[in-house]
Amino acid sequence: MKTLSEHRAFGGVQGFYEHASAQVGLPMRFGVFLPPQAARGPVPALLYLAGLTCTEETFATKAGAQKLAAELGLALITPDTSPRGAQVPGEAENWDFGVGAGFYLDATAAPWAKHWRTESWLLRELLPLVAQHFAIDDQRLGLFGHSMGGHGALTLALKHPGRFQSLSAFAPICAPTQCPWGEKAFSGYLGPDRKAWAAHDASLLMQGQLAAPYPAGILIDQGLADKFLAEQLHPEAFEAACSAVGQPLTLRRHAGYDHGYYFIQSFVDDHLRHHAAQLGL
Repeated sequence: MKTLSEHRAFGGVQGFYEHASAQVGLPMRFGVFLPPQAARGPVPALLYLAGLTCTEETFATKAGAQKLAAELGLALITPDTSPRGAQVPGEAENWDFGVGAGFYLDATAAPWAKHWRTESWLLRELLPLVAQHFAIDDQRLGLFGHSMGGHGALTLALKHPGRFQSLSAFAPICAPTQCPWGEKAFSGYLGPDRKAWAAHDASLLMQGQLAAPYPAGILIDQGLADKFLAEQLHPEAFEAACSAVGQPLTLRRHAGYDHGYYFIQSFVDDHLRHHAAQLGL
């Protein structure tokens, strides 16, 4: 693991790091904010999955989460969103929501299957790595994300029961099998068989639950001035799926808020407190 930079913040340390990922086959970057309480022993952590066009630095520099995280004693883990530098034709299309962006899954179709293994990178490699090198309690983990990362948070939490103890999202892609972003990405990563796509659709995954996977509740915030809401996000599909299986969901719709980080800044404290309560802080 290589330290890229470290910065004192609110009594803790915000750092950025890189390691050679065996799962991805490329160098992968991530950030970690350690609150001051980590000097006395392992602290619970939140894994934040960012959206398209973002990096490991975006949430750390734009969300303004470190101050309350330091007060609560929460670590923040911010991985990069996508493999970079694979030199796959079409890779640069991640900037227009095409294949190229990570989408927090393991691709199975060529040419993406070799390097686009972000689900395995996160679960099998990054989380064990940060638990080894930082004072983080990997038995007390929360998961949240924004947009494409909100999709990743919801799907990974449902696909890996028991791995995360709390869950929330900002403006997530809730039904990617039913929206242009998801159809384009899944066609590239998983091939044309739509049956394979269902394992990466949060609304379909929730429909298949036999009981509420997060009985203490899931929190989602959605801006009503979000230009992607009607065509791409479909929170109503996830809301209906939660209702059908008895999963408590707080879906807050906010007039005037869009899809960007001013929206996230406005409500990130509520998300940190949501997770802190469920992680025993």
